Amino acid sequence: MMRRTYKFHLTSITGMLVMCLLLSSWSGCEKDPVEPVSNKGTVTDADGNVYQTIRIGNQWWTVEDLRTTHFRNGDAIEQIGTATADGTTWANKTTAAYCNHVSGTAGKYFGLLYNGHAVTDSRGLAPDGWHVATEDDWKKLEKFMSMTPNDIDALNWRGTDQGQKLKVDGKGNGVWYQHEYLWASNSTGFSARPGGCRLFNTGEYNSPPGRVYLGFWWSSTKRTGTDELYYRHLDYKKTGVFRYYGPKSYGFIVRCVKD
Repeated sequence: MMRRTYKFHLTSITGMLVMCLLLSSWSGCEKDPVEPVSNKGTVTDADGNVYQTIRIGNQWWTVEDLRTTHFRNGDAIEQIGTATADGTTWANKTTAAYCNHVSGTAGKYFGLLYNGHAVTDSRGLAPDGWHVATEDDWKKLEKFMSMTPNDIDALNWRGTDQGQKLKVDGKGNGVWYQHEYLWASNSTGFSARPGGCRLFNTGEYNSPPGRVYLGFWWSSTKRTGTDELYYRHLDYKKTGVFRYYGPKSYGFIVRCVKD
């Protein structure tokens, strides 16, 4: 009788030891360090400019407006004065070109203004491994911000507060003029700045104050059956996102998306 009792306890103790070893091994695996996934990064253009990037949903966007003066293959892009000079030359240009802003130094905050020919040039305006935002890219971003399907495909002003989610917030140089109760949230981290535009018919800038009131960004996608490109527009007194199309002689800002 004593032997049976002794054997029972020995078996139980052995089982407990095995269980402890298994638990210890499993627990050790659980404590292995997990590397956090980064939502920010950088990318370098053909000029050596380094841009901050951010992951928004499943996309990687540049947080800053493009300011390269060369294509990806090293070819120089023609500069046509500043945004207040050589208007006729700009309006009649049928090949790639860019210009700086009115002050000549505003590119530090806003990037450069490019015509549509530069956007669609096969030599590549965006950094290696990246591309100028397409309609599909813009629409994915708008969907991520909960814009409705009907609004996403519509023209003119669309959405509710998606524009506010894109605009850089705060005070200082290169931020939006404050209109009444409308405050930019920049909740996406996109950090859109009011860089204005260059008009397609006269080549003129949309007035110096436009640098704090308006922003225009190219899409590289052509409207079906035309040579016009789609674009996005934000306004200091509007909370939505404007979508339309226009000729390549406009001068707009460029944002890039990772391939």
